[in-house]
Order: sequence, then C-alpha cells, then structure tokens
Amino acid sequence: MEAVLLIGAQASGKTTFYRRRFADTHAWINRDTLGTPARERDALARALVSRQPWVLDRTNAVAADRAKTIAAAKQRGFRVVGYFFRSELKDLLARNGRREGREKIPPAGVIATFKRLQPPTAAEGYDELYEVRVEPGGDFAVEPMREAGPPPGSR
Repeated sequence: MEAVLLIGAQASGKTTFYRRRFADTHAWINRDTLGTPARERDALARALVSRQPWVLDRTNAVAADRAKTIAAAKQRGFRVVGYFFRSELKDLLARNGRREGREKIPPAGVIATFKRLQPPTAAEGYDELYEVRVEPGGDFAVEPMREAGPPPGSR
C-alpha cells in the first residue's frame, strides 16, 4: 500500500505528473476537483480505510500540515512517498499564465505559496523522497532528494 504526497507550488506540474505516473494505479485526491476541504478529507479517509494506493495532489506546502497526513497513512500501514516539485518562481508564473479558466491562479496566490513552501525532509517520516523538475520539453526529471547540508563556511 502506497501513499504519495505531491509537494509544490501551483503550476509546478503536480497534476500532470500524477496523470502520467499514477493515474492507472492510485486514487487521485485533489481539492480542486473535489471542491471543498471536507470532501478532500472524506476522500482521504475512504482511501485509508479501503487500503487502496492514493496520491494527495495539493501544494502540501508546510511540514506541519504534511505531518498529519503522513501520520494517518503510517498508522494504516502505508508506505509514504514524497515528490517535491522544485521550481523557479518565474517558471511557475509563466506556466500559470498559460492556464485557462478556474485552473488559473491569481499570481499573488502562486507567489504566497512559493514563499511559504517548506521542502520536505526524510525526518518527516517518508519511506522514499524524490525531487522532481520539469524539463524544457515538458518531461519530468525525478531523482532521490538530497537534503540541504549546512551553509558553506559553517563548519
């Protein structure tokens, strides 16, 4: 049983990544399609109880919020895998600018999420943790996440 958390600002490629990598095997839990936080919580609770693989596709920007989801998944015996979408703000704003309708986020919302985004660490409880980058052609580069070391000159 696998629980996947996608972590990144809006327009970082999370939903496209889900569709390409997990759509055939994992339930998709996404507030944008479910409509409300309550429906998202209900979908997550159903996935946990039914023990089906699932992907939580939202910004998951803050470690404290991710901790609740990770703890619930671990309690039910899930392996927890995180994918951190590392992006430059200019790229996020450019991709968001190409969106249409409800998918387009006000630029201030993208900027606010980008500023509060906390990269995940293994200490949060992940069984596996990856970094994802969108390549120029639209493919995804995925590699094991390396945690930041001490700042240069701090030793």
